[in-house]
Amino acid sequence: QVQIVESGGGLVQPGGSLRLSCAASGFRLDFYSIGWFRQAPGKEREVLSCIGSSDGTTYYGDPVKGRFTISRDNARNTMYLQMSSLKPEDTATYYCASDSLLYNKCPGNTLDAWGQGTQVTVSS
Repeated sequence: QVQIVESGGGLVQPGGSLRLSCAASGFRLDFYSIGWFRQAPGKEREVLSCIGSSDGTTYYGDPVKGRFTISRDNARNTMYLQMSSLKPEDTATYYCASDSLLYNKCPGNTLDAWGQGTQVTVSS
């Protein structure tokens, strides 16, 4: 059974850091393109970052470029998002997913599988 579980969200002050984890089961992360999305109340869901299965291409959206780093531990079948220099506008629910929405940014196979999300709140 395919399952994705995010963790690591929480409340952090502006300028702080958090590391989100995306643990996968039922499939191998390195066989599929996978990435991080976020959605804030009243806003559209956006792709933040992803890793492509075809050639390991990584992508970062403009709002997080230079501040967030995506990585993958194949032995643990887990993907991470290291977030630093957090801003109040980073407040959102963060989702890990392998979805065809990633294809144009991170080519490769996708699963149409989503985690339940983890809340990140950046506030003083």
